[in-house]
Amino acid sequence: FLLNSLFVADGSKKLYVGNVPFASTKEELRDYFGQYGQVVDVFVPVNTYGDPRGFAFVSMKDDDVDATMEATNGVEFMGRALVVNIPLPPGEKPIKRGK
Repeated sequence: FLLNSLFVADGSKKLYVGNVPFASTKEELRDYFGQYGQVVDVFVPVNTYGDPRGFAFVSMKDDDVDATMEATNGVEFMGRALVVNIPLPPGEKPIKRGK
């Protein structure tokens, strides 16, 4: 199976979490999302200096994904309104429009 696929072999699904506070930790995200269902994994990408990039991927049990998205999208976490949705497949970023 693909390592970066939306469905993971253990019956979980990834959520994209945007606008994550730079000061938040994997553990804080795990605790926060754990209120809404079973968290399988939390991945916080970092830049070349090791600093968080402001987004994360939270893998949740498949049954908990929809309710978690509904409960957390747009909700304030550590001073920032989270953007929570199903991530696009790798290589399918939306085209950025010029100003």
